[in-house]
Amino acid sequence: MVGRKGEGAVKDGERKRLFLRVGDEVSHSNYEQWGIGVVVEVMTSSIPGGTCLARIRFQDGQLRVFDNDMDSERCCYYFGVRRYWNPSHGVNVLRAKFFSLKG
Repeated sequence: MVGRKGEGAVKDGERKRLFLRVGDEVSHSNYEQWGIGVVVEVMTSSIPGGTCLARIRFQDGQLRVFDNDMDSERCCYYFGVRRYWNPSHGVNVLRAKFFSLKG
């Protein structure tokens, strides 16, 4: 895998296993009141041992940031964030609204 210009190649041992991608719809098993969320940004450190973060906007209007590295014990998956597997027209309308918000 090749990094951005000037960063050089990323070695196989340094690749991150990401749980979420931009556009994924998620929910949190412990906080149903947050509603459905949409991943609006994924940030991955180019520094070995750096963090991977996912920024998620939920239906309650809050923007929340979670660890997105499946190899980390702090990964959002292990804390209750789950991909939402039942997308519908209503969720697509909410997604359009979330992307139009500035946060």
